[in-house]
Amino acid sequence: MTIRGLSKTFSGRPGQEPAQALDQVDIDVAEGQFATILGPSGCGKTTLLRSIAGFEDPSAGTISIDGREVAANGRSLVSAHERGVGIVPQDGALFPHLSVAQNIGFGLTGQPRRERNRRVAEVLELVGLDHLGSRRPHELSGGQQQRVALARAIAPNPRVILLDEPFSALDAYLRQSLREEVRNLLRDIGATVVLVTHDQAEAMTLADHLVVMRHGKVVQAGKPRETYFRPCDIELARFLGDAVVVDGDIPCGAATGTSGSTVSCAFGELAIGSWHGRPGLCDVLIRPENITVRGTGEGVGLPGVVGTVVDQSFYGHDGVLQVAIPQLPERVPVRVMGDQAFDVGQSVTLSVDRAVCTY
Repeated sequence: MTIRGLSKTFSGRPGQEPAQALDQVDIDVAEGQFATILGPSGCGKTTLLRSIAGFEDPSAGTISIDGREVAANGRSLVSAHERGVGIVPQDGALFPHLSVAQNIGFGLTGQPRRERNRRVAEVLELVGLDHLGSRRPHELSGGQQQRVALARAIAPNPRVILLDEPFSALDAYLRQSLREEVRNLLRDIGATVVLVTHDQAEAMTLADHLVVMRHGKVVQAGKPRETYFRPCDIELARFLGDAVVVDGDIPCGAATGTSGSTVSCAFGELAIGSWHGRPGLCDVLIRPENITVRGTGEGVGLPGVVGTVVDQSFYGHDGVLQVAIPQLPERVPVRVMGDQAFDVGQSVTLSVDRAVCTY
């Protein structure tokens, strides 16, 4: 799927300015790729999904699916039901008066009955619900209902499957287990998938290709790991996860972006991995998981900055310390393994063990 220069403006009420939901959006999704569109509420991600599905006409730009232009010049060229797109809405949107099997077969009404029944049975088995085909939606759990919605989207063999925050209504444990199950299922069948979400962990866990939106624009697109560790700006860094941002100074003689360059900050002299801007005063981005903490007397002679543990949170598999450092106005969050024990009031030494980003 290819999107070029996609814009969408909604007319305002009398006396109000028009609202631009999408602004020159460019996106490429390769065949068989799992792409996630991540952004806060109001960033335009749902409007983008609806435009791909054919539920909204763009104001400008083009959308091509499998090499076929489906929208261009401010209008749809191909209607929604002819685009070869399957969609899983946020709430599943199952028909309450139809059985599970009938819901799945809804998009196959043009096929002969025998072929339709064969495909429904095949997809039911694929999502692990082959024993529940005769039940109604209200007789299913939330996770089972979402699997039915996914099966209904898969059944017609669409070119692209669109997922509109399909796990947001589920509890935390079920949400995690179901999204892993859905990801593996869709990869096994080689589906091309576009999922929209405001959940950072969900987006990065599922995606082969991560697209981050802000105010109707794409601010960065690429592999999740690259986007997380090398965000294009501080705002994106903070949006994607916990971030420690401190003042830094890059020597004026340093060549921009040169490997081996360093920055001076409260944590000492640190290697620069990604450089945005020029030599001189800058912001330094450090992820909490890249900070090593040592107790008093450990690693004597190693570089680091001394601080005091003022708070801690334990999550079982890991924990987060809040450390006060005299050189910094704000506490520094530090992620540690669950079996690393520290006490509030304890003196510790912090060091950064990964190249940092500067802005």
